[in-house]
Amino acid sequence: MKPLFCRSLIVSALLLASGWGVQPLQAKTDAEQVEVSVGRLLEEGHYTHQSLNDGVSQKFLKTYLELLDFSHLFFTQQDVDALNAKYAKSLDDDVLLGNLKPAYEIYDLYQKRVDERVAKVKELLTQPFDFKSDATIELSRQKAPWPKDEAEADVLWRGRIANELLQEHLSEHPIEPGPQLVSRRYDRLARNVHEEDKDEQVKLFLDALAQTYDPHSEYLSKADLKNFSINMGLSLVGIGAMLRTEDGYAKIESLVPGGPAQTDGRLKVGDRITAVAQGNAEFADVRDMRLDKVVDQIRGKKGSHVRLLLIPADAPDPSKRKTVDLVRDEIKLKDQEARADIILKKDENGEQVKLGWITLPSFYADMEKHAKSTTRDVRSLLKRLNKENIGGLVVDLRRNGGGSLEEAIALTGLFLKSGPVVQTKGANGNIVVSSDPDPGIAYSGPMVVLISRQSASASEIFAAALQDYGRAVVVGDKNTFGKGTVQTILEIGRFTSLLGTRSQEDGALKLTIQKFYRVAGGSTQHHGVASDIVLPSLSDLPEFGESALKNSLPYDEVPPARFTKWSDTHSLFVEELKHRSEARVQASPEFHYVMEDMARLRRRLDENRITLNEDTRRTELNEDKGRKETRAKERLARNGEDLRMFRLTLDTVDKPNLQPVLFPGKMATAKSPKVAPEAAPDSDSDTDGLAAPADDTKEPAIDPERDEALNILTDLVELSHGPKTASTAPLKES
Repeated sequence: MKPLFCRSLIVSALLLASGWGVQPLQAKTDAEQVEVSVGRLLEEGHYTHQSLNDGVSQKFLKTYLELLDFSHLFFTQQDVDALNAKYAKSLDDDVLLGNLKPAYEIYDLYQKRVDERVAKVKELLTQPFDFKSDATIELSRQKAPWPKDEAEADVLWRGRIANELLQEHLSEHPIEPGPQLVSRRYDRLARNVHEEDKDEQVKLFLDALAQTYDPHSEYLSKADLKNFSINMGLSLVGIGAMLRTEDGYAKIESLVPGGPAQTDGRLKVGDRITAVAQGNAEFADVRDMRLDKVVDQIRGKKGSHVRLLLIPADAPDPSKRKTVDLVRDEIKLKDQEARADIILKKDENGEQVKLGWITLPSFYADMEKHAKSTTRDVRSLLKRLNKENIGGLVVDLRRNGGGSLEEAIALTGLFLKSGPVVQTKGANGNIVVSSDPDPGIAYSGPMVVLISRQSASASEIFAAALQDYGRAVVVGDKNTFGKGTVQTILEIGRFTSLLGTRSQEDGALKLTIQKFYRVAGGSTQHHGVASDIVLPSLSDLPEFGESALKNSLPYDEVPPARFTKWSDTHSLFVEELKHRSEARVQASPEFHYVMEDMARLRRRLDENRITLNEDTRRTELNEDKGRKETRAKERLARNGEDLRMFRLTLDTVDKPNLQPVLFPGKMATAKSPKVAPEAAPDSDSDTDGLAAPADDTKEPAIDPERDEALNILTDLVELSHGPKTASTAPLKES
């Protein structure tokens, strides 16, 4: 959810009224003043109104330790027990007193443990390793206990280093000898830990405090706030990838729509960056490098080249690598705008149907100048789609992580006559019902909303309302993400200084202040929005969602709002649509691939172990390579459906002629001479094959979910007795 700045005034008034915001704090350092302010803001302004007490203190300590030692490898249980005895019941008092000594002392112990472990790793690297045993190690230790003592930790680390050496040994793109590379990697880790100055240690400490309340509350340092402002601005120069740190890697969290990375199509969500090269220079290993430093290496001047060495998200073995060469570019806001496609396809009777497709990357809004509006942009696209007499519409929210609450409400209103759209409840328990602000309807025909686990927050409001009204059929993963909370941004300087002169210097707190509820009464928290028709997808796992996050707020319900359903016959269509879709999915080779991959992924996640046997790993890599080659051949042997697609952007929506594009994953038709392939989406299905002969690194997207959504919409058009044939006015191609 984007910050709702208008709501911060309510929290400000509440806090100042309580008296603490005007207390003189001049005796404290700046960092200590910030600590007190963050503590009070969380107590008084957070949705839960949870006081800083001993219970919160214990969770706070655990969260801080896990922020430092994500994989439970550096601290031992003996360390954790000692830290609990010393700090578990006193951190709450320390925060409210402005005492940062525990933050520094705990970080110092972490730094010491890292230094000790790096020294032992160096010693391990001088010893021989046998890769012929049947030994295995855990892939992820996030949920594993800390080793009970140093001896147990030594055993765990020997397996970890053996795996890292084997990964480099099996790598198709070795940078340098394994022992040398791993040694440098841990030297850098130790250096990074020592480079964290006092301000950065405070940032980690206060971030842990905020995340103790819920996973979406966060302390933003001055640098974080600056990056936030850049991301909220009109443009930036880079590759358009959002990164996060996971187990020592910079991992692709999301791709900016229209950015170089998404347009290129080879970089995928979940890929892990192992090395970065500037232009044609040698790769520099970035494993265990601080995220901000990795970002600095990836950013650069417009038009310059950067190469990334990656572990693919779907790689069965972390030894697998791929190289992606990208040209840095200016990422403009218009590349993140809504866009539309007009698709001509044939139904089961061979009759041509004209369908509309709206891709919505986010619920954006210019909150200051009001120059941009998702609702206004989509209304403009719908006006043209209606003019072209489309028979049905898909709204694609698969990678829409949310945005403006007001825009989500207004956009929903484009498809409804009138009535409530969402309910919100604040910390005081008061429920506010937000209704469609416009009685008009911009589109009244058959409609499908395509969702995934990545659809979150405002996306869930939109999908839930249309589902509750019976207005649209929701298709995709079993559930959306399940984020039913609202955050706002509060600049800390407004509370540490009466004049607010230090606001940027002191950073900000992203604070959860409300929860969302459907008009039917249920929360989207944890449960998300369940699809009416579920399609197989690699992202459809319980590990990907709000319920998997630590300290997430619970699900609850409020009384349903009064609303009138769109159609009583909608529920009758869903069962027939589901029956037809299930038959197609069972007969689809692409969905069979997805289901096979899902079974392998589920097995890997459940087993959570990887072998240290070189022969076994090579066999697995060869099997993976063979499977992809077989799929590529099978795809080439199949004839794709004859589809024609025309792109509408906000720049071309009023132009009489439409630009034909190649439908991703399909062969170009004779009537589509001008080809502008859509960027490969962050598809979770296998995307190998159908490569252009001249460049086998750029594969068109294979997206069975998209294709089946169109099939479902075609069925819905038929069942709804809507227009079944193309417009009597032919499309004008450019």
